[in-house]
Amino acid sequence: MTIVGWIDVFTRKNHKLLITNSLKYCQQNKGLIIFGYCLMSSHLHMICRAENDNSLSEILRDFKKFTSKRIIDQIQEEPESRRKWMLNYFSYAGKYLNRIKNYKVWQDGNQAKVIYSNEFLYQKLDYIHKNPVKELIVEKEEDYLFSSARNYADLDNYLDIELITPKLETYN
Repeated sequence: MTIVGWIDVFTRKNHKLLITNSLKYCQQNKGLIIFGYCLMSSHLHMICRAENDNSLSEILRDFKKFTSKRIIDQIQEEPESRRKWMLNYFSYAGKYLNRIKNYKVWQDGNQAKVIYSNEFLYQKLDYIHKNPVKELIVEKEEDYLFSSARNYADLDNYLDIELITPKLETYN
């Protein structure tokens, strides 16, 4: 899931915690099962599914709707040096869309990929965990606080996930 215009919203602690807390809510109340994730400055990678008869698209729709409103509230209410610019951008992004009342925060769609094999699963998990390393945010995947790489390294994390085991040796 990506912020419109790839705006770096998730550079602030309050926005990052909003996302992890909202994901926790979806896990506890909506049947979201997360196997891997990485929250970058402008987007969120996840390997997930919906539990039982729950609809993943409905869970993600509700997640995006709720977090959009809260992100705008945080930008308006809390210290944000880019407040005017961000609100103008989000307002313009939703200006010509009837379904948007004030601001459009998330891009439409989720760029979902069907996991069709274990190899593809581990490839995608490896890719999302390497994102902060490629962006020179951290040296090691498990050092990034907003990634399931920490869970797989058996380190504390803001978000509990379902570990995929056994992880193939070629993808360590």
